[in-house]
Amino acid sequence: MRFNIPTQAAVVLYALIWACFGINHLVNAKEMMGMVPLAGGVFWIYLTGVAMLLAAAAIIFNIQAKLAGYLLAVMLLVFIFAIHIPSMMKGNMMAPVSILKDLGLLCGAIIIANIRPVHKQGSN
Repeated sequence: MRFNIPTQAAVVLYALIWACFGINHLVNAKEMMGMVPLAGGVFWIYLTGVAMLLAAAAIIFNIQAKLAGYLLAVMLLVFIFAIHIPSMMKGNMMAPVSILKDLGLLCGAIIIANIRPVHKQGSN
């Protein structure tokens, strides 16, 4: 599959956004702790931050980009069901916006997972 420049630029920009999210998780983990509905909140924030950075690198360098895209989609689905829907049920008026944002990012991750050309070992 031939990859045109605007599409490639959009894919890299999408990945760079994930890198920013990952850095934000690592830098502001303690401030984000209250959003995590699980024990060991700060651990999960660091883990997802590292996962976001790894996914960004995988997409930019096209190393396991398909897997990275699908794993991002699963992570976002977990965020929607574990964080945003319970928050909405408690009356948080911004939760529906967060659900839609994460749903859009989830769709983008799936699209990128399916458009990135797969590089086989030994091919040019």
